[in-house]
Amino acid sequence: MTDAASTGTTFQPRVFSGIQPSGGLTLGNYLGAMRRFVDWQDKGLNDGFETIFCMVDLHAITVWQDPEALRRQTRELAAGYIASGLDPAKAILFNQSQVHEHTQLAWIFNCIARMGWMQRMTQWKDKAGKNQQNASLGLFAYPSLMAADILVYHATHVPVGEDQKQHIELTRDIAIKFNNDYGVDFFPVTEPVIEGAATRVMSLRDGSKKMSKSDPSDMARINMTDDADAIAQKIRKARTDPEALPSEAEGLDGRAEARNLVNIYAALADQTVDQVLADVGGKQFSEFKPMLAELAVAKLSPISTEMARLMEAPDEIDAILRNGAERARAIAAPVLKKTYDIVGMIR
Repeated sequence: MTDAASTGTTFQPRVFSGIQPSGGLTLGNYLGAMRRFVDWQDKGLNDGFETIFCMVDLHAITVWQDPEALRRQTRELAAGYIASGLDPAKAILFNQSQVHEHTQLAWIFNCIARMGWMQRMTQWKDKAGKNQQNASLGLFAYPSLMAADILVYHATHVPVGEDQKQHIELTRDIAIKFNNDYGVDFFPVTEPVIEGAATRVMSLRDGSKKMSKSDPSDMARINMTDDADAIAQKIRKARTDPEALPSEAEGLDGRAEARNLVNIYAALADQTVDQVLADVGGKQFSEFKPMLAELAVAKLSPISTEMARLMEAPDEIDAILRNGAERARAIAAPVLKKTYDIVGMIR
């Protein structure tokens, strides 16, 4: 890990990332984010840097949420993190709304960021669509809160998907403008960490569409709460084609469903696609699907079992999140205090 882009100051490496508790965790969430967070936790322990992960529940309410559902979804996401291997004793795990410094710094950044910057955000355009006048102010300004989420910890690196890269670029712009406006070298210019091509998990019913919790067919996705029988059944019934599996990745071109199942196998087995195809090339899906089902059950059913246990113990989850929030505030509070001093606030 290298230092964040040069500002003249060397910042202690620190990793931050978060996921919205929007409910319905799928295999895509696990392979694309949660498993990678566990890898970062372990890397942090080996290399001596802190890792901070949170449920960004304040971002969730940029669109209306049922309060009870939001609480349940926040706990479910926390359970998913923990069951996937995040250890609250090794990484800091909390929900965003418990650390008030996020919103306090976000207001400062609202006064640093420019309207034009926000209007250029692709996700604002996508989510608000043609109904921008009726979208919430929070939805418009939430990239500023995202910048505060990151910079309140002086985070130097943020693991994100390609779709969030623009928001990290905005975070960098805010840090640079703040430093320039006040003649300081206070906030790091954070680096996005996009490690190669994340496994893009597609629908089990249509390989051209991303696996989604909103798909009307539950058979189109593997939920992280599915038990072993459900996982195996969904893989057995996944859409495929009549051809045998190729021996090389090029043979998957134009075969969306075949590519999806091979990608899932490779990700779960920690192998490359070429390594998988070297073993299974020439096999029919009637042979490959049972192999994939066995692997998926072995990897995923312990996670769903532990998630179910945790969801039956909400007090345990809440205690973990409170402890994580206290540890997070120990880092965030001095950063906010210094920010207020720089800006000129009397405390």
